[in-house]
Amino acid sequence: MHWITTTHIAVTWMLVGLIWVVQILVYPQFSRVAARDFPEYHFAHCFRIALIVVPQMFVEAATAVWLLHEGIRATPFLISAGLILVVWLSTAVFQAPTHIRLMRKFDASLIHHVTLTNWIRTLAWTARGFLVSFALS
Repeated sequence: MHWITTTHIAVTWMLVGLIWVVQILVYPQFSRVAARDFPEYHFAHCFRIALIVVPQMFVEAATAVWLLHEGIRATPFLISAGLILVVWLSTAVFQAPTHIRLMRKFDASLIHHVTLTNWIRTLAWTARGFLVSFALS
């Protein structure tokens, strides 16, 4: 297996694992933080999680482009590449704006919103994991 393929599969599955931890553990814990402490707590969360997620998202996208450039055209891989766009759009449209609002103050309805809309990314990344494993292994 080509190192780009291995890297792509590995980073995709790292993101799958990470998004499930965020969805099942991290976001539900937001409501347990005292309102007065929440902005500082949430800012720290966003800063630290970005250090982990952002580089991986760029590696995932770059290796997908590289594989497309190399001529990988299996239908499962093409679908998985489209799901990268779903993840990025969901991040830009739902998660990022909601997190920015949550940095200002605790808001239970916004926590519910970010948790609910994060299912888009959770399911898209999970599907990507299976699709790239099938298409590239």
